[in-house]
Amino acid sequence: MPIDQAFLQRWTPRAQAALRIVTAYLFITHGSSKLLGVPHVAMFDGLSIMSLGGFAGVLELVGGALLLIGLFTRPTAFIVSGEMAFAYFIGHASQGQVLVPMLNQGELAVLYCFVFLFFALAGPGAWSVDGLMRRNAAAAA
Repeated sequence: MPIDQAFLQRWTPRAQAALRIVTAYLFITHGSSKLLGVPHVAMFDGLSIMSLGGFAGVLELVGGALLLIGLFTRPTAFIVSGEMAFAYFIGHASQGQVLVPMLNQGELAVLYCFVFLFFALAGPGAWSVDGLMRRNAAAAA
């Protein structure tokens, strides 16, 4: 069955946006768990905002919200991609099995890192504030 290129060109930006929105929502829950206690994760009880975990929570909550709406997508995605790389090497790879994230529970950090790196390079896709601002600027010019 041949692939309809017009279909792919029409739907790829929408699929990209859906991936961005769902990933950002899931990422926000990590930050809200650390900073707001919702959802509650006992490990984060008493977490200081001035700690490494607290700083990560701020990046996850604010960065996730910006990615969710597609505002400053490329720089935000680059920053949180770096956060996830850092999280992998500090929190997971240090437990051993650096090249096998499945064995050090680092799969999610690696996956977030590369999905965010994709958005840093590819942009937000459809349905983003970045795209809306770009269209408004083009119409005003």
